[in-house]
Amino acid sequence: MLVFRLPLIALWLVGLAAPGVQTDRPPAAQIAATLQQKYDQVRNFTAHFTHTYTGGVLNKTLTERGTVAVSKPGRMRWEYTSPEKKLFVSDGVRMYSYVPEDKQVIVSAIPREDEATTAALFLAGKGNLTRDFTVSYADKEPAGTWALRLQPKERQRDYDWLILAVDRESFEIRVLIAEDAQGGRSEFQFTELKQNVDLPDKLFTFKIPKGVDVITAGSPER
Repeated sequence: MLVFRLPLIALWLVGLAAPGVQTDRPPAAQIAATLQQKYDQVRNFTAHFTHTYTGGVLNKTLTERGTVAVSKPGRMRWEYTSPEKKLFVSDGVRMYSYVPEDKQVIVSAIPREDEATTAALFLAGKGNLTRDFTVSYADKEPAGTWALRLQPKERQRDYDWLILAVDRESFEIRVLIAEDAQGGRSEFQFTELKQNVDLPDKLFTFKIPKGVDVITAGSPER
């Protein structure tokens, strides 16, 4: 989970379709290397997302929507607009998780580079596909994409594996999925993706609202 209260963001992205095993596709490691090379050239991006999380004791499914802005390295803004408003902001040093209804902000430090292989931090330019993961093709993939199954080379606290689906032509990220040891599955689908655009610094600046509880390293303060 993302660390910014990301039991809620809980790691990513949406439904795989069509089985279709193919014999003419290049080695998965080649696709991963090409994707890493192309993604290294992306300074920032914005997108709309749909986040579906399935898990918990009752195995309930929650679907949420919003917008995301990412500026590498390490700056992110996840703004959930429905059904509940939530905001997750990383300024490159700290992460802020804010749910207005809870009247609470959770603040945490961004992990070191060698600890930054969570799904969200990969999107923010931390972590490396070919260095940090054993790569193979996923069993299923959305039409028109390459879908890679990413098995972390070192045990991760937040997930067991990831699936990353990218457009076959542009290599833009379409889908990201993560599953944790408790069986929780978090899926994100990205649309209206725009890369290397002008993003104001204020998008990644979080001002703590008045009257909320602030929790840092597990210690509440007012």
